[in-house]
Amino acid sequence: MNDSVKKSLETIVKDKFPEAVFDYTADEPSFTISTDNMHSSIELLKSNAELSFQYLTLLGAIHYPERTGEELCMVYHLHSWKHNQRVRVKAYLPIDNPCIATITDLFIGANWLERETYDFFGVQFIGHPNLKRILNEDDMDYFPMRKEYHLEDGTREDKDDRFFGRF
Repeated sequence: MNDSVKKSLETIVKDKFPEAVFDYTADEPSFTISTDNMHSSIELLKSNAELSFQYLTLLGAIHYPERTGEELCMVYHLHSWKHNQRVRVKAYLPIDNPCIATITDLFIGANWLERETYDFFGVQFIGHPNLKRILNEDDMDYFPMRKEYHLEDGTREDKDDRFFGRF
């Protein structure tokens, strides 16, 4: 994507959502948008003929336990075949109410990606046609990818950290 198209990306998104776009970066196009405007911004990126981000590469979540009120970050990666360019769109959610609109109406492939994100992080996708666990047991009462759980059992004595690159 040449510089003029990158500039038009910034202009188009900021003109459409002047109060909702934060942290726009042009080098590797990326921006943070308010949760309420996520669906509309992805729809704009997909439907705008000049931008043409018509392929959903990835969506997922990241847990930042130290960010009070925005502990979960939803990240969407879109690709423009026309310009051979990617864009990253992020929105932060509170862990006590991690809700965001589904994009399954825009990208059919988002169905399983959203189910996986729900399964591991607990993000509720409003309007999802079948939001249920996809990999973990249905009766699990926690979300294993959140950083609320220890990676290892600290009481184990049968492990020698020297053999695992830890000193």
